[in-house]
Amino acid sequence: MSTPLVELKNISIAFGGVRAVDDVSIDLHPGEVVGLLGHNGAGKSTLIKILSGAYKKDSGEIWIDGQKADIQSPRDARSHNIETIYQTLALADNLDAASNLFLGRELTTSLGFVDDAKMESETAKIMARLNPNFKKLKEPVSALSGGQRQSVAIARAVYFNAKILIMDEPTAALGVHETKMVAELIQELKKQGLGIFLISHDTHEMMELCDRVSVMKNGQLVGTERVEDVTEDDVLSMIILGKNPKKAA
Repeated sequence: MSTPLVELKNISIAFGGVRAVDDVSIDLHPGEVVGLLGHNGAGKSTLIKILSGAYKKDSGEIWIDGQKADIQSPRDARSHNIETIYQTLALADNLDAASNLFLGRELTTSLGFVDDAKMESETAKIMARLNPNFKKLKEPVSALSGGQRQSVAIARAVYFNAKILIMDEPTAALGVHETKMVAELIQELKKQGLGIFLISHDTHEMMELCDRVSVMKNGQLVGTERVEDVTEDDVLSMIILGKNPKKAA
């Protein structure tokens, strides 16, 4: 197989003496979606926040593209082309798609003025690539549907050269049609060679969207399995019982 985009090796972190993540190792390859599953408090979000630079690990190593990486902050993560899309999306409701895409990283003219026309044209290009049905370029994002808002957040990450995308509950609170839209976006990103960590509680959705699933319980990794090798019941058993039926077999 190719060199993994990401290798998290023996990662641990404790808060007040409680090991939120305990010696966990997972990896992610280009064009792959790895799902992270587990109950609230299982450690999946904490593990991913270490990769995104929100938390500093106590021990373990992070390797990006076969090189050891020192990630101490979100800025460090972005320098390794890691972008995170949180459930809250962090969009400015009163601004349109282009202003959100370039928020804090505005394009400017040779005279130093904000180049609205260029930002709009770049937004139209990236949206055409990701979601050809997206036409509401000039409306404030507050007027967009949940799926369209996800499209803007994903476009922002991809435009700034994300190679590793962390998606936290991307379809939470979306309807059936919008969930399908996000699923199609994820397939498009896979084709473009991005690696995606997907955090979700929805086992059915994970079986549909992911290539592999990693299940955590009480801060530890129960196991990582290829989706085609396990049933949804196997995954539920891993989540609830903390045992990997494949290893017991």
